[in-house]
Amino acid sequence: MEKQQEMKKFTTTQLLNFCLGFFGLQFAWQMRIILSGPVTEGLGADPLLFGLIWLAGPVTGMLVQPIIGAMSDTTETRFGRRRPYLLFGALLAAVALWLFPQSGNIAENLSNLLNTNLPSYTGLLIAAIMIWVIDACVNAAQGPYRALIPDNVPAEQHAIANSYLSFAIGLGSVIAAGTAPFLNFAFDYQMSINAQFIMAALAFSLAMIWTCITTKERKFNTSEIQSQEKRPSFIDNLKEFFNASPDVFKICIMQFFTWLGVMSLMIFFTQFAVHNVFGVPNTTSMTEIEKAVYSQATIDATNYASVGFAIFNLICFLISIPIGVLSSKFGNKKVHIVALVIMALTFFGLAATTEKTEVLFFIAIAGIGWASILALPFAMLSEHIKPGSEGAIMGIFNIFIAGPQILVCTVMANFIDKCVINLDNGLTNHHWEYSFLIGGVLILIAAASALFISEKTEH
Repeated sequence: MEKQQEMKKFTTTQLLNFCLGFFGLQFAWQMRIILSGPVTEGLGADPLLFGLIWLAGPVTGMLVQPIIGAMSDTTETRFGRRRPYLLFGALLAAVALWLFPQSGNIAENLSNLLNTNLPSYTGLLIAAIMIWVIDACVNAAQGPYRALIPDNVPAEQHAIANSYLSFAIGLGSVIAAGTAPFLNFAFDYQMSINAQFIMAALAFSLAMIWTCITTKERKFNTSEIQSQEKRPSFIDNLKEFFNASPDVFKICIMQFFTWLGVMSLMIFFTQFAVHNVFGVPNTTSMTEIEKAVYSQATIDATNYASVGFAIFNLICFLISIPIGVLSSKFGNKKVHIVALVIMALTFFGLAATTEKTEVLFFIAIAGIGWASILALPFAMLSEHIKPGSEGAIMGIFNIFIAGPQILVCTVMANFIDKCVINLDNGLTNHHWEYSFLIGGVLILIAAASALFISEKTEH
């Protein structure tokens, strides 16, 4: 209680400034979500291989976030506990973001430099490595960033502080997803994929540098520093995490099913837009001449997917602060359950249509659930965090976000890979919409599991 009493309430201006770095982080992550599919498919990745490349996010999330989170709990530097990890993650990710869309060119230049013919998959291998670096760095920054809230923000502001992070995630995603379509619509200028990734690299690095400069980490008093010298190990934190309260395990179950469903949208929506909404056949086995026939449709579909993600995150952006206000009045659990049910229904809508306006409508309404997912589970968990272990606990909690993604990247990607549509012209396509149908059911299960969670403060 002594720690909490020392903390001063954040003003609105301070909360907005605090979340700026997360804006840059999400800007980069959103660009990776939207454009990794077209880049890797152009280098020869089929649905299953695309899913395996996507494993970078969850695997690094399960490994990097708990380790970096725990390390940031014990780091003592003149620059603070969390800030070194935020800065290093952002700068390294910026380099990988710049290199990723140039993977094919890098492979070709390597071949020329070595004066030998490298394997045809070299470009795809380089792209996969860059994705793994990007995702590892995002996770290295994300855990310590989340831990700054219980570090520095009073307990009564945890929900609203997490809502401000949702606000930043929504705004960053909207701008990242909407820039290229806007320039195309307003000025008839098609921004290249290379340019979009350079933009993401600058946004991530500059926003995080600003956060590291302007956000002061709370200094610990003598007794707290002494207690840090006896910090528990990661295994001890893991045991304490699950022994803290029966509701911690229930929150984790809710997160597990939630993220199984959410990633069904995140991973596959762009491919759904390209192949189902715009009718572009599977291009992995096409010649360059055949791909050229569908190049404009692919560009249009990618812009359309960007618009979809922009609207999805715009709703998240608009609803994030009201979500925090409503949760303060009615309780985190009740608001979150309603938001999850709404999201599940929109997934069923997406699975049932390929009409462009209807698809945009359903993904827009799904943003209500996204705003809640990004804030309220963390607010629920904050009630059970022991002071001094914030980074480690947030890292452990991330296992129940990253773990489900592994199943989506493997099991669901393999399922879609086998659900082939044979077209009249001898080409093929896939039932990408099946991911939304399955995802909607999983999110409903998450909403049902949330009914069994008890909050410390009932409304």
